[in-house]
Amino acid sequence: MTTVSILGTGNMGTAIAGIVEKGGNTVQVLGSEDTAQAVTGEIVVLAVPYPAVQEILAQRAGQLAGKIIVDITNPLNFETFDSLTVPADSSAAAEIQAALPNSHVVKAFNTTFAATLAAGEIAGQPTTVLIAGDDADAKSRLAEVITAGGLRAIDAGSLRRARELEAKGFLQIALAAGEKISWTGGFAVQA
Repeated sequence: MTTVSILGTGNMGTAIAGIVEKGGNTVQVLGSEDTAQAVTGEIVVLAVPYPAVQEILAQRAGQLAGKIIVDITNPLNFETFDSLTVPADSSAAAEIQAALPNSHVVKAFNTTFAATLAAGEIAGQPTTVLIAGDDADAKSRLAEVITAGGLRAIDAGSLRRARELEAKGFLQIALAAGEKISWTGGFAVQA
């Protein structure tokens, strides 16, 4: 059994907690008011908006050392919805890895909406979580939690692929915000 700590109590944090529990794993959910509580999970999900990540890293860097850190953020300009806010040759996940050199950062869950995670399917297909990271064991352990919860996990490659995952997440959010697709829809992967 794996213990997963989720930092964030919003829709995504709640949906991911449901997947973890459905798979028979233990979940710890911590909100912004829970700064005195220690992170207990071997896997830690940053289920917060991108602008909140730096504060979390400043508060909890010591607690995150040696853990698998799951970055679900999409670093986009929420005022204009016209661009990502990280440099073109980088990603939010790469920035987090640089800030936490003793942790194993993976990018996941950012290309799905909370509704499709909770439903477990998109257009009759199992919801697919794309995972990018440089540590094969970290990706495998996260994939085990995801598949135990009834979803499909696909290894999308190294952490360098996080940039493409963030671009895909940005596209999906922009389409939903522009009412081109619904917030309960998304992209399905036919394997």
